[in-house]
Amino acid sequence: MSFPWARQYEPKNGLTKFLDERLPLPRLVYNAVGAGYPVPRNLSYFWNFGVLAGFFLVVQIVTGVVLAMHYAANAQVAFATTEHIMRDVNWGWLMRYAHANGASFFFIVVYLHIFRGLFYSSYKAPREMIWLLGVVIFLLMMATAFMGYVLPWGQMSFWGAKVITGLFGAIPLVGEPIQVWLLGGFAPDNAALNRFFSLHFLLPFVIAGVVILHIWALHIPGSSNPTGVEVKSESDTVPFHPYYTAKDGFGLGIALLLYFAMVFFLPNALGHPDNYIEANPLSTPAHIVPEWYFWPFYAILRAFTVDFFFVPAKLMGVIAMFASILLWFFLPWLDKSPVRSGHYRPLFRKFFWFGLIPAMIVLFICGGAPAEEPYVMLSQIATAYYFLHFLVILPIISSVEKPEPLPYSITEAVLGSDKKVVKGENTSPAV
Repeated sequence: MSFPWARQYEPKNGLTKFLDERLPLPRLVYNAVGAGYPVPRNLSYFWNFGVLAGFFLVVQIVTGVVLAMHYAANAQVAFATTEHIMRDVNWGWLMRYAHANGASFFFIVVYLHIFRGLFYSSYKAPREMIWLLGVVIFLLMMATAFMGYVLPWGQMSFWGAKVITGLFGAIPLVGEPIQVWLLGGFAPDNAALNRFFSLHFLLPFVIAGVVILHIWALHIPGSSNPTGVEVKSESDTVPFHPYYTAKDGFGLGIALLLYFAMVFFLPNALGHPDNYIEANPLSTPAHIVPEWYFWPFYAILRAFTVDFFFVPAKLMGVIAMFASILLWFFLPWLDKSPVRSGHYRPLFRKFFWFGLIPAMIVLFICGGAPAEEPYVMLSQIATAYYFLHFLVILPIISSVEKPEPLPYSITEAVLGSDKKVVKGENTSPAV
């Protein structure tokens, strides 16, 4: 984002001048995350999760590369090499636990990042492209995580691959050939394991590329803020460094405390015990369940239990599961309210906190529960509300609700309604 008051990068010595003329990387960093990038002065800790997501992506790439050096993508030895990493490789247990729990923390901060975006309508103009690229990142994360879950070749790995790839078999005419093409055969085996390992190694670098586009798109209109009011003057902004590097650093410190508590004291709390049993195609687990971050979408998949005219229930579930994420692409056009922040939208706020959030919590719980009552009925109710919220309730609310008065500027929201302060006319040190 270009502001006339933004600080300009000035090389200090011969080396930095040489680099600035031939490869202006220091200037790029200075303008992207340094003092040369002004950001709204009122960003809360909800704006920390983007940085945290980037950090955990780096953790996943680094630990994943190390683990790949010792892993063999062969159905005969995959489980044994996983145990070899845990027992024989120096610090292998740490790398594996850091990678497994890093995936969970990556999803935690991304889910919080998404819900912040939904509440503050970060998908509205002029930030539609930021949101759309974010949804692409989330889809790539889900694909990467699913393929990674298969690699240990435990019971849940094998049967998870069997169930999830079997969903494509519900597609009429082309479903079964697609399923065979994905697996490289009629059941998960060496071909599937090799394909999933290759893609699991490749996709994080694709995610990193899309993250760069995501950040680039963010720097064009600039960051949103809790008020939803655009920047009007220099008094509305502060340099990203040192103000938000310090704030992000504090948030990262808290996240790392929680992360290392999980890695060292509860490393298997978010996993499934059946995955410590080697894959056996002849023994089906009593309760097949994916990783916790897939639970809400798994609950949506299982919510359809009755055929609808000529459409089988399984196909309806598959369509609904994918549609539950794909509809996020259309949010910038479904929500037509001119006000962004949920703080100033009383009707939207009620449906968000007492409708969407409880529905998502129910879907999380039901997705990890057995496919029996009352979980099936609860998942059906929550699924119905989820789609109604985005496709019906949100467009109606945006048309009929009366928003609360917005502050004149970001400065007014922070410092009060002093006209001189708001317009940037007061240049005293207190401001």
